Amino acid sequence: MISHGATEPAEDGNAQTFAAADTLRTLNHAGAVAGIDVTGARLLRIGENAIYRLPDRTIGRIARTAAYEPDARKEVAVARWLEGQGYPAVRALPIDQPVIVDGRVVTFWDLISDKESYGSTAEVASLLAWLHRLEPPSSLRLPPLQPFARAELRIDGDGWLSSEDRDFLRGRLGELRTRYAELEFALAPGVIHGDASVGNVIHDDAGNPILIDLDGFAIGPREWDLALTAIYHDSFGWHTRDEYEVFVKTYGFDVMEWPGYPVLRDVREFLMVTWLSQKASDDEKIAAEVRKRISALCTGSGKRDWQPY
Repeated sequence: MISHGATEPAEDGNAQTFAAADTLRTLNHAGAVAGIDVTGARLLRIGENAIYRLPDRTIGRIARTAAYEPDARKEVAVARWLEGQGYPAVRALPIDQPVIVDGRVVTFWDLISDKESYGSTAEVASLLAWLHRLEPPSSLRLPPLQPFARAELRIDGDGWLSSEDRDFLRGRLGELRTRYAELEFALAPGVIHGDASVGNVIHDDAGNPILIDLDGFAIGPREWDLALTAIYHDSFGWHTRDEYEVFVKTYGFDVMEWPGYPVLRDVREFLMVTWLSQKASDDEKIAAEVRKRISALCTGSGKRDWQPY
């Protein structure tokens, strides 16, 4: 790991601005430290991370604060382990990384494709089935899944939320922690991706599906990896019934038939709200979406009008 001019880790939330100008400045500093050319870097998106397209088919990935350093270090190690296994996942550049500058964490990756072509539900299921058969080496030191690891920090650090919304979300968090702790899982635990969905499977230039966003890797219940595709069909209607049935047939297990599924559904939907609320202060369209989502959690109303982000 390279550390240069790092500040004390800020807590997850809005302690630092995380806009294009700020993250581009950090990218320039990280490129200088790591010897990576970032000339003409183009911002692709800002979410949990800021993602930049760099020259020489390279991607720069900037996490919000230095508190994400353990996740970034794990992500690079996971990518190198998967590469050794011949598993189709995003590849980390063979440099000393992550790089810590400006109180943020930066990693550099091979570009998969300039096209935004996402995987199918069948491809997600196939990659998950393959991943779930792998045995990670003890040297990788994958942590146990912590479903609510960032939720409390996001709620407490989000100045956009009203006091009423914050109180409601804290109460819901406590309830969900209790319900999750009581779950009895059907599948054996093992290595999981942590955020598996069609949005984290990208086609390369040859059309092959590639798994991305490896920072959530953990040891945990395999049901966690299956839940998002189920929710995208069941709660939001983002997948058709046929697409979901192909997912189930390819993987070989229907998480919606497991009695604990409603708990995982509620947990994942709640986490989607706290994740998106981090960006509400910068975008009124997102702010409206978060208000709608919080209202749905409060009232128990349907979620078919939730928009994907």
